[in-house]
Amino acid sequence: MTLRQVGDNEFVEEHGGDYEDFEPGMVIRHWPGRTLSEADNTWLTLLTMNQHPLHFDQHYGAGAEYGKVLVNSGITLCLVGGMTVQALSARAVANLGWDRVRLKDPVFVGDTLYATSRILDKRLSRSRPGQGIVTVETTGTKSTGETVIVFERSFMVRCREGVDPRSSDTTGCLT
Repeated sequence: MTLRQVGDNEFVEEHGGDYEDFEPGMVIRHWPGRTLSEADNTWLTLLTMNQHPLHFDQHYGAGAEYGKVLVNSGITLCLVGGMTVQALSARAVANLGWDRVRLKDPVFVGDTLYATSRILDKRLSRSRPGQGIVTVETTGTKSTGETVIVFERSFMVRCREGVDPRSSDTTGCLT
């Protein structure tokens, strides 16, 4: 959490960041984690109309490869991605896409997940002056240390001061 002072002994809680706040190589450990419940898995699996019994039928899961119900991988992606919003994209103009989504290890009911993001790249938007694109790689891990998901995500954020239209500099915004 970041606090910005707005008056005598008065602060505003900041979420997300502007283009200038991100630098390639930065690593952000997101907090808090989240423990997945049976209700999370069943409701969200059925809400998305994924009717594979491996996600909500304990008898079926017992006879499958892992011997129990498996958390829907769509939930894993959404949950780990959601953990990053407060620090990264709470003030984003738009999500631009997810790339290279890789599922590394299964997730089960009762697992607690955490997320860490690394800033891969940033550049000014070619079509939207005063805005930039940030690309991150996010890794979701269990509390026991196993990596369960890795993906890249790009999102657009505003520059604090806008872009200097007289400059040919494409690496930063006015400060």
